Amino acid sequence: MSDLILTPNIDGADDFYAELLATHEGLETAESNALNARLVLILSNHIGDRGVLSQALRAARLQEEE
Repeated sequence: MSDLILTPNIDGADDFYAELLATHEGLETAESNALNARLVLILSNHIGDRGVLSQALRAARLQEEE
């Protein structure tokens, strides 16, 4: 099992963030939520490592609770 990377690791992070925002532009809340769900599933499938995915779920939940 690999470890989840929580340090910045995206090439062109600002450009990616802008692209992510643009992808959501003009969508209703329900459409945006559905896009996010599809994106999570697509990226989860790409990662494939169940241990890393579990670490990511825990990390996301902890950040939400802070």
